[in-house]
Amino acid sequence: MRYFNWIIRIVLFIVLLGFAVKNDQPITLRYFFGYEWQSSLVLVLLIFFSAGTVIGVLAMLANVLQQRREIATLKRDIRVKNKLAGVDESQHAPQ
Repeated sequence: MRYFNWIIRIVLFIVLLGFAVKNDQPITLRYFFGYEWQSSLVLVLLIFFSAGTVIGVLAMLANVLQQRREIATLKRDIRVKNKLAGVDESQHAPQ
């Protein structure tokens, strides 16, 4: 399985490298008020892909942190209830 994983990585790298080599033409991005930025197409695509990834991770972060907090609270409640019931933690199956 490890060799298959490396083969997939190498093939993906070669495909993306070929994409980058074939799309190195300069482009111009035009903004408001006459601002312009000239760069290669691959660089612009990489920047926008990275920005989208960062925005997606930040959008999910609040939900993940809320779920972790809720899980910690539920685990603490279970420990307290087990302690009050006199059940030892070693009697439970591993989580």
